[in-house]
Amino acid sequence: KIPQRKKIQRQLHLSGYVCCHGSRYDGGCGSSSDSSSSGSKGSSKSGDKVELTLGIWDENQRDAMQKMIDAYEAENDNVSISIQLTPYKGGEYWTKLEASAGGGTAPDVFWLNVLHLDSYVEGGILDDLSDAIASSDIKDNFAETLVNNYVRDGKNYAVPKDFDTNALWYNKDLFDQAGVEYPTDDMTYDDLVALATELKDKLPDGVYPFACPVDFQTWYYQTVYANGGWILNDDATETGYGDAKTQEGIQCWIDMIDAGLSPSASTLSETGSDAMFEGEQIAMTLAGSYMVPEYASNDTIKDKIDCVEVPTFNGVEDNCINGLGFAVYEGSKQKEEAEKFAIWMGSSEAQKIQGETGVVISAREDAQQYFAKANEQYNLAAYTNHSAEAYPLPVCGKAAELYDMESTWLTKAYTGEMTLADACSGLKEEADDLLAK
Repeated sequence: KIPQRKKIQRQLHLSGYVCCHGSRYDGGCGSSSDSSSSGSKGSSKSGDKVELTLGIWDENQRDAMQKMIDAYEAENDNVSISIQLTPYKGGEYWTKLEASAGGGTAPDVFWLNVLHLDSYVEGGILDDLSDAIASSDIKDNFAETLVNNYVRDGKNYAVPKDFDTNALWYNKDLFDQAGVEYPTDDMTYDDLVALATELKDKLPDGVYPFACPVDFQTWYYQTVYANGGWILNDDATETGYGDAKTQEGIQCWIDMIDAGLSPSASTLSETGSDAMFEGEQIAMTLAGSYMVPEYASNDTIKDKIDCVEVPTFNGVEDNCINGLGFAVYEGSKQKEEAEKFAIWMGSSEAQKIQGETGVVISAREDAQQYFAKANEQYNLAAYTNHSAEAYPLPVCGKAAELYDMESTWLTKAYTGEMTLADACSGLKEEADDLLAK
């Protein structure tokens, strides 16, 4: 077990990754402690129950997961499932998962995001769910993009759980005070700049029209792709940072900072766009669907805000899609039952239960409607109207290191330390060398 653990620790180098956006991949989770004992369990001593463990990281979703478990147990009285919750922030979830996998005690079923998929496939801890998925109705009821997010070399390693896209949020009170019309679903990037420019001199002191952090999923990847640029080629051997179209898709946000339409990159790195929006320090921001529960529970802004679709860029819909899946531990002592449970979590019944909580957008197409219905005060169709056209994130086994390099180099351009062209030149050289190793 010790050599296997070391092998996994080498390969799962993503475990320490924390993205620049505070709650991007943690679903806005707060601090929490484990709710159950860890490990892949066998049958209880009495032989009455097959005991499974579900590994998750978001306290906000615990109730939804428990409701889904309760429904499954009601239909399968031979199975008992407990939740193991480990916080995401600081890499704690992944650190514990890789350690337990190396020791043969990982949860039978656990949450997996696309960013970690490649390293976990290489680490050999993911069960191949291809046959189980082929025998289910998943491929007929989920977007092909979401299913394929978890496919490597023709093998499927997870059942899609949810997805997140992005929308443009705005503070109606600040717009009303400024006497400026609200954003609309049919805006372009140029319209956004014009709107922010109109707001600039009409907002209270210290309040900015918009925010442009060094943020890939919610800001510049969207415009890079819409502009015909690229980040990573298909076989993950080269990056596209040197492409003029890629750079144009990044420069547009730097231009807004330079025009005084956004706080500086250094300010945003300290406070964060979400915190500034919730503190009414910015009138508009882009935000992933995972931020809805937090915005909706903030007494300061919850009744003052709404959202519209992300503005198009060069006439192209520009949105990125990401999400989570249910994976099964290859070393589970109850793999057959674990597979059945994972597949059921993608069922119409399970996805409806999840969707009705309003915490995330269920991945299953017939359950996506419940997210908006759970928060009818907001225009949440903005997240799903064009989700089928959204771009998946560029991922590979070295994704975390690439994102870290990206943030380091692009911050130099956002702060004016160097031109974007020079930053991208240095970034491409370093990133391509990493991919070549």
